[in-house]
Amino acid sequence: MALDYRKCAQEIVDHIGGRENIAQAAHCATRLRLVIKDNSKVQKDYLENVDGVKGMFESNGQLQLIIGTGTVNKVYDEFLAITGMTEATKDDVKAAAAAKQPLWRRLLKPIGDVFVPILPAIVASGLMMGLVEALGKAVSSFSGTDWYAFLDMISNTAFAFLPVIVAISAARVFGGNIFLGAVIGLAMVHTNLLNGWNVGNKEAINAFFHVTDGVIPQWHLFGPILPIRLTGYQGHVIPVIIAVFLMCKIEKWLHKHVPEMLDLFVVPLVTVLSTTLLTFTIIGPIFSTLETWVLSGAEILVGNVFGAAAMGALYPWTVIMGLHHMYNVIEAGMLGSVGLNTWMPIASAANFAQFGACLAVGLKAKNNKTKVVAVPSALSAALGITEPAIFGVNLRFFKPFICAMVGGIAGSFYGALTKIGATAYGVTGIPGYLTIKQPLQYTILLAISGGIAFILTWTLWKEPETGMKKAAQKAKEEEKTDEAAYERGNVVITSSAGDINKPINGKVISYTEIPDETFASGALGEGVGIIPEGETIFAPFDGVISSVAETNHAVGITGPNDQELLIHVGVDTVMMDGDGFTTMVKEGDEVKTGQPLLVFDDEKIKAAGHPDVVVVLLTNSDDYTDFQYGERLK
Repeated sequence: MALDYRKCAQEIVDHIGGRENIAQAAHCATRLRLVIKDNSKVQKDYLENVDGVKGMFESNGQLQLIIGTGTVNKVYDEFLAITGMTEATKDDVKAAAAAKQPLWRRLLKPIGDVFVPILPAIVASGLMMGLVEALGKAVSSFSGTDWYAFLDMISNTAFAFLPVIVAISAARVFGGNIFLGAVIGLAMVHTNLLNGWNVGNKEAINAFFHVTDGVIPQWHLFGPILPIRLTGYQGHVIPVIIAVFLMCKIEKWLHKHVPEMLDLFVVPLVTVLSTTLLTFTIIGPIFSTLETWVLSGAEILVGNVFGAAAMGALYPWTVIMGLHHMYNVIEAGMLGSVGLNTWMPIASAANFAQFGACLAVGLKAKNNKTKVVAVPSALSAALGITEPAIFGVNLRFFKPFICAMVGGIAGSFYGALTKIGATAYGVTGIPGYLTIKQPLQYTILLAISGGIAFILTWTLWKEPETGMKKAAQKAKEEEKTDEAAYERGNVVITSSAGDINKPINGKVISYTEIPDETFASGALGEGVGIIPEGETIFAPFDGVISSVAETNHAVGITGPNDQELLIHVGVDTVMMDGDGFTTMVKEGDEVKTGQPLLVFDDEKIKAAGHPDVVVVLLTNSDDYTDFQYGERLK
């Protein structure tokens, strides 16, 4: 059956707090992306069961509803029509979401924005380094060939000139000229400066500067106050990012204040000169020292089994907060300083544990919607992309997320114990085999983290009842309660066609007293209203279900002598879009007198501001003689 795009969009709008609670809305290939003003107004349990919504998660300040390729754009069009909003782009949504984030998150976000685009270059170099090194060890004669030297040079390129790549990416993020950013990065690794990796090597210092005391020369551009050591910044990234950030600020300020006719000459010159002076005199020395301290602390932390275990537990929380890209700085620094990334096994252990927990949910769940989301998400996590597994499954059910944390702790503990390391960053899970130096130990690490998470989730997690299941269960319970109290045989409408019993206990009123002009006018036929004393509607005669409202608040029954009866629960309850209503019949079903037809939640109807009167109208009352209505007619 084709999806009703309008109904799907209307249900989404109604259960995210209405138009006034939406800050921005856009869509991508598969998802509806929303920025919500007040998340407490979002009815997540309902949204998960909306027909057309295949999954839901929150990420970076956005509520994302998975709808599917080819469908999401149609639902989005209806969404815009209902809300009166104008079409927005993903960038608009990102900007609106970013504006809602706390200050500390807004400050850290640029780090991820800088490093994510350069991952392909880092991954390519890391993979090549691992392959070249493995081939050199496997074939000893190869390590002395020109091919080995050539491939070794190519594989090291991204790391040798990492500040340049980082500078270009940072200039793009901070809104500056990327070529000026490249100049800043190149200046920091200029060939006139001692390679940053040789700062502690006296022989390298003597050879480079033609000295004998192993002391690095200095420039005194401003006298003895701010000496500049002639050393490069290979292996450093934080000083580069801060330098380019400052460069962009200077460039933008100059563009605003320098006359247009001089802009092309003055702005680049002043920007580069002022930025490089500040970089080599203040930014570089201070932040390279701080970065060295951070790297040393990180290496000590992950080198300690208990520190590594703690990070294995905390890692997925940083993914939730969108902070995990900050680890790229640490990993890049490790590769630049010691040539080995010992942080990667922790990330792999934590990510593969999310795979194990998500896979357990996918295999154990009986709800098909859960399976459809969990299994592909688990496969994605196995390849190192954990957001679908975390947001779509594990965190949503929470217990699998905790089980994955335990798996991450165990795997990270083993990784630190065996001192596993990688030759690149940005690659975890199964693709990590291409960069890891100890494949056997790495296999054991993945088995420990994923296996423990899987077993714990399988053992401890129980599939919760969905909103629909809960409603059905409630309907059954209320049906039994109401059925025990239901007074059968109470006739409320009679005519030449026969008698119609009360479909629910309660006070009977004339249809003219129903608080709705259409019902009270008799335009839909004559009958009664009932102020309900229960929450179950029963069949008032033997007949056939002729209609069931899409929102389950009303049913039509055709009875003896072609009587056409409408039972409508509440006034204007169509606006509730089915929330609080559960039907036990479908169109075409044959029913017997006293058979339960539908269950409703009277409190929800009242809370929504609608009269709860049950409308009972014989829509073709004009076809019969001796028509009477009222309680206990005989």
